[in-house]
Amino acid sequence: MTPSLRPRPLRHARLQAILAIAAIGAAVSLPVVLVSVGGGVDAHELAQIENSGYQIVVSAGGEHGIAHSHGLASTIDRVAGVAWASPVLSIAIDAFPSGQGASPVLAEGVIPEAFAATLGPTESGLFPNPLPLGDPTDLAHFANGSYGGPATDDVLVSSPYAASAHLAIGATLPLGPTANASEAVAYTVTGIFGVPKTLLGPVGAFALVLPLSDLQVMCGYANGTGTVVPDASDTIQVAVTGPVSVDPTQLAAVESGIQAVVPYYQVASLSQEAAQLEAADSVLTGFYLALSSVGLVVGLLFLALVLLRRIEANRRSIGIRRALGLSRGSIALGVVADGFTLAAAGAVVGVLGGYAVVAALAADASGTVQEAASLAIFPPRLLGEIVGAVLLLSVVASLVAARSALRVGISEALR
Repeated sequence: MTPSLRPRPLRHARLQAILAIAAIGAAVSLPVVLVSVGGGVDAHELAQIENSGYQIVVSAGGEHGIAHSHGLASTIDRVAGVAWASPVLSIAIDAFPSGQGASPVLAEGVIPEAFAATLGPTESGLFPNPLPLGDPTDLAHFANGSYGGPATDDVLVSSPYAASAHLAIGATLPLGPTANASEAVAYTVTGIFGVPKTLLGPVGAFALVLPLSDLQVMCGYANGTGTVVPDASDTIQVAVTGPVSVDPTQLAAVESGIQAVVPYYQVASLSQEAAQLEAADSVLTGFYLALSSVGLVVGLLFLALVLLRRIEANRRSIGIRRALGLSRGSIALGVVADGFTLAAAGAVVGVLGGYAVVAALAADASGTVQEAASLAIFPPRLLGEIVGAVLLLSVVASLVAARSALRVGISEALR
């Protein structure tokens, strides 16, 4: 027999099997990518919440909406169960490294002592201890709201920005509210801190920490004419005492006590934020699976068509087996076994393919996509449930094809 006369059905069957496996694999890889990346990002954010050094957050609507932050923090400190209250003001400003133009950076104004006390176990290792920002209470420059005291003009610089701008401890770094260098004030770099892994990318990595009163004066959030929010901050992060932090009832009581002090601001515990994040994660996981169901339906329909095509090509063989007395159940079981094998192979290909896609994004993508992919996790239970669902649905698709095989008449098949 010459090569050109080799039977084509075998080659067609192999091609159909490969296509069916590819279709199932593509359908499975989509939920693997979505669930692993989405779950990894949520798990990372949840871990940050759980490992934070503070348990309650006071916030306000609008831009830098908390007023009289120094005095308010002192008042919150006196609430039973509160260990530290740390106001934080975050504003984008411009820095003017020597020999370079203006570069935007994210500045955080803090009260050094309180800020250090509310850092979590992970973040605390990234900062020098104590924070070298001059007056630890920030009260000397604040001067009871007059801001007439001596300013330290000290600044901590993130390690990525220090490397980019070639800054070292002791260097001078002019800072200003705008790109106009004439408005800048010379600060001394007194420390360098690390940056935790976040989704903020380079903008968030280029960060500074300086005394709260210094940043308020620089950006017009201190006092005087034109000040919209005097002594402003964005949040007040509250750390509670040890026993309170592990007792939900006591934590709720402290939260209520703080809310009584600030009735017009929002007070929330991180346990509430964690519960909301977990609920959102469940909703997103359901959405990912629902979105992926379209691809799974298409893949399973293709599997059913392949099985039907095999039955059509093997009608004579099926008729012979039935004539020899093979039961209808045995024939149906053979069809289901074929479908199950193809679906299992496709599911394995899909899981491995999804892992490969995520690994490629983590290695070669850029920006937020790369950061999100690098946080991906592959929960064995959920992936097993996805594979199990595909295998179960493959049985359904195979039974549809098996009905066609059982309808093949013996006499008709043997003609």
